[in-house]
Amino acid sequence: MAREQRRLAAIVSADIAGYSRLMGRDESGTLAALKALRAAIVDPAIATHGGRIVKTTGDGLLLDFPSVVDAVRCVIEVQTAMAADGARTPEDRRIAFRIGVNLGDIIIDGDDIVGDGVNIAARLQEIAAAGGVCVSSRVHDDIRDRLAAAFEDGGAQKLKNIARPVHVWRWSPASAIPATAPAALAADAPLAMPDKPSIAVLPFANMSGDPQQEYFADGITEDILTELSRFHELFVIARNSTFSYKGKSPDIRTVGRDLGVRYVLEGSIRKAANRVRVTGQLIDTLNGAHIWAERYDRVLEDIFAVQEELTGSIVRAIAPQILEAETAKVRRRRPENLSAYESAVRANAKAWESWIKSDRALRDEAIADARAALAIDPRSTIALAALSFAQWQHLAFATAADRAAAWKEAMEMATRAIEADRAYAFGHSMNALLLVFAGDRDRIDDALASARTSYDLNPHAMASLTALSFVETVSGDPDSAVEHLLAALRLSPRDPQRPTVFLNLAMASGCAGRYADGVTYATLGIREAPGFAPLYAHLAVNYVGLGEIDKARAAVAESSRIAPGQVERSLAGFMYRKPEHQRRGTTFLRIAAGLDDPAAADALR
Repeated sequence: MAREQRRLAAIVSADIAGYSRLMGRDESGTLAALKALRAAIVDPAIATHGGRIVKTTGDGLLLDFPSVVDAVRCVIEVQTAMAADGARTPEDRRIAFRIGVNLGDIIIDGDDIVGDGVNIAARLQEIAAAGGVCVSSRVHDDIRDRLAAAFEDGGAQKLKNIARPVHVWRWSPASAIPATAPAALAADAPLAMPDKPSIAVLPFANMSGDPQQEYFADGITEDILTELSRFHELFVIARNSTFSYKGKSPDIRTVGRDLGVRYVLEGSIRKAANRVRVTGQLIDTLNGAHIWAERYDRVLEDIFAVQEELTGSIVRAIAPQILEAETAKVRRRRPENLSAYESAVRANAKAWESWIKSDRALRDEAIADARAALAIDPRSTIALAALSFAQWQHLAFATAADRAAAWKEAMEMATRAIEADRAYAFGHSMNALLLVFAGDRDRIDDALASARTSYDLNPHAMASLTALSFVETVSGDPDSAVEHLLAALRLSPRDPQRPTVFLNLAMASGCAGRYADGVTYATLGIREAPGFAPLYAHLAVNYVGLGEIDKARAAVAESSRIAPGQVERSLAGFMYRKPEHQRRGTTFLRIAAGLDDPAAADALR
């Protein structure tokens, strides 16, 4: 019997994140793009650094190298080049590898290699972030003084079907930030210009001399922005980033650089008696040139016609390829009463503020303002959605006096908002979130359909993207969720709602078993919103995943201090599609809260 051949090797396992989704969307295009990337980036790097392609699968590669330094140098070179290429590629077509590297003894089996060293590399690849690299401690020990690359300590991880925990180290193009889009995660980072006409709508100045008119001016600005956002041919910065300039007089070219857009719309509103004057000017941020400027003097009831005229003028100026017929199709139902409209806008603003501040009093004020608006205009979509959102928060924070009644009213309001205006994206987002909180796995497909409808109606809205990513994670597709969340950060790089994105990133990472990433994302969110209680709950879940129980318990304690009772309901309020995700999330949180033995996590990691 021939003696088996063994040798020491650096083993690289790589696969494509979200490959099934990419193939389902465009099979021939994905295969062509992958072939081009292999020819231009991947295969030349392998050859240059002395690697060997052991085998390929539809979405992956297994490589071996005689030098561990060359192996890691190769994969970092590949991932850096892939990140640069991805920045020029639309999100829904972007290909990103996850890569695991291990150093170990291998058995030669013909042209193939087998053994524990290979298995560990494959498991490291499974927990790597899209665009990132995970290496074992043995690899890290050998390269730490030989390569300039910075690795983050991921701690000891229990890998599937591997007997002993493996100490993991992580690398990404953003060094300490685990994702493929480092620019999206840093609010002050330079942003590349999109490959389509791009615009930011600054908050219109209130020239009335009456502070009470601020909500009115803000509402008009938001409506103009919403109309523009429905055009998939445009890249429209989300509302909250542009409103970060409210009350300021920024240099338009600086705004263009900060937000990564070609055009900026600014203007003012003066309301007096039954008359209103609206001014608007569209500016090219590259050279400061005025594309056009217009003034509208109308009776107050015509304000929504002015919105439509402004929207049409902007579209014709920056995207003339959009037909007039397309512009007409996206016009929304106009509010029937201006007093109700102002109350509805106020309710919406308070509902969003109460969410990020975990503030029950603001939540109840939003409900009161929304109900006041609906008493005047029962078909106000803004008021209906604001009331639905505030009641949903009562479910999420466990502050509802009667959960069944809160869910029922929230769903009724979301349904009425959709019936009043089927093109109102936020109504569909709320419908999706509430279906998840129905506590019935059979409703998750319906929730996903509603979330996708919201996204299709307004792909530039932070609410649409965060709702879709949440439902995707619950449905068992955290990879797609992460892609949509990174897109949200690009669409709104200065958004005070960024902590919601980090919350969903932490949740998606925990669901995928990438606990170190989850800790990083939750920590980034807490830096920006230290009073946002759900972040601490998901920080705790990910700490348990890493086996850092003391840190998990400290995170739960802080969540309970900010929002008493929220932790106990944060994962019991909705159902994951996959029972194993439900068990893991609930058990990890119970361990963090001191209700279960930490040993219960071992079988679930």
